[in-house]
Amino acid sequence: MTDQEQAARHDPIYDRLHATPEFVELRRRYRGFVFPATVAFLSWYLLYVVLSNWAGDFMATKVVGNINVALIFGLLQFVTTFGLAWMYARFSSSKLDPLARQLDAEYRKGDDA
Repeated sequence: MTDQEQAARHDPIYDRLHATPEFVELRRRYRGFVFPATVAFLSWYLLYVVLSNWAGDFMATKVVGNINVALIFGLLQFVTTFGLAWMYARFSSSKLDPLARQLDAEYRKGDDA
């Protein structure tokens, strides 16, 4: 199937919904969370990698018993991942889902017509 044939098969309601201010706002809100969160998380992760490779003495610093800075940073990677997932779930529920439900209702209205 060619791209033109595939494009001709999609429902025109998608084009109408894509042009609505609500859809534009939904994308703006989504990107407003996801892009900064991704940059922050990747920066944090790369800091861990860089410190592990080039600051071995610092990462080997013992904090308590055999627990060193590298282990703490490594465990904080998991905490950060779960924290970010929790923050996104809250953000999505409060800021994205209401707009998505509104767009879905408009889609269903257009689908019935």
